[in-house]
Amino acid sequence: MTWRCALAWAAGVALAGCGPGPQVSAEPAAVGTMASTAAQKLAPTVAATLAPTVAATGSHEEGRRIWNFRCYYCHGYSGDARTLAASYLSPPPRDFTRVPPGTLSPAAMQQAILHGRPGTAMKGFTGILTPRQVAAVAGFVQREFIEGRAENTRYHTADNGWPDHQRHQEAFAFARGELALDTPWEQLDAAQQRGKRLYMAACISCHDHGRVTQAGAVWETRALSYPRDAYCTSCHASPQGPGDHRDVSGGASVASVRSEQSEQSEQSEQLAAGVATTYSVHDRPPVLAGLDAHERRGESLYQRNCAFCHAADGTAGSWIGRFLEPHPRDLTDPVHMAGMSRRRLKQVIAEGLEGSSMPAWRSVLSPVEIDAVAAYVHRAFHPLAGR
Repeated sequence: MTWRCALAWAAGVALAGCGPGPQVSAEPAAVGTMASTAAQKLAPTVAATLAPTVAATGSHEEGRRIWNFRCYYCHGYSGDARTLAASYLSPPPRDFTRVPPGTLSPAAMQQAILHGRPGTAMKGFTGILTPRQVAAVAGFVQREFIEGRAENTRYHTADNGWPDHQRHQEAFAFARGELALDTPWEQLDAAQQRGKRLYMAACISCHDHGRVTQAGAVWETRALSYPRDAYCTSCHASPQGPGDHRDVSGGASVASVRSEQSEQSEQSEQLAAGVATTYSVHDRPPVLAGLDAHERRGESLYQRNCAFCHAADGTAGSWIGRFLEPHPRDLTDPVHMAGMSRRRLKQVIAEGLEGSSMPAWRSVLSPVEIDAVAAYVHRAFHPLAGR
């Protein structure tokens, strides 16, 4: 899994509309918001010049507070949907700065806030916001973004823990997308190189990679269940991490660790075996004789798709399987599989399992393929009742 994918996974937590914002509650401000235009442009704390219809009122400011607490994560502080979370959503959140005035009625907006929009990541806030709060948010969006085209709220303020943020201006070009982060170092001048180092050391955790020339794969195509290169050099000098932790920042560098391991090449195979022991045993598919063509097809489908979480041996003992909470089902455990019929298993594969990481496969696998997977599970891991 790439870091970008990991950030996408974390961003999904906010899709129910509960991302915190600055100075509106006791909860800490969430990361991932600085991709908004307001943050990137470092706009005023409250836009200095607004159209007359955007005059601050109690209801308007209540709408602003709710927006900055619940809505900004996907739609952005300034309603333009230029956020990290939005970059992973399809269809993307609505950009209210592109809505022509008069085309989106207050009633329609309130309905969307209350009940969500089917087929999108916009979820309903019924039971979360009162009718008065819904009206306040809808009115705020209408006046602030659609009519006023205002910039709303800065993120990088002293109140939010960013005193004298302008001193970091050399990194702003990367946050705004004016410079691609993967621009070769030799093509950057000295100030830009300093800005890139600062951006990569501090800003990237929230802004993500900003603009790049080559974005790369969002999700790696080959499932890995343990570090196959036999070591992690970020903080460990050996693959047995917990017993040999090394503080890279205050001790040896990553390069020196790799150099040290290179010099110990004779031990590399032993190290690889050591780091793999915990998880690699579960990467070994069972050797089965006498499978018919349908079961062989199921075996291929399972090992190419399901083994990523449930492990090749069905125990869910792979690295990813142990990482997920709740853990994927151990398909070999009689307790976990008690009462599991073939019909039920096919239903779970097709429709997914709510409250878990088990997704629905009905749009990926055909009914015949799902049946083949169930047939293989029946033969390889645990007998299933019925057909």
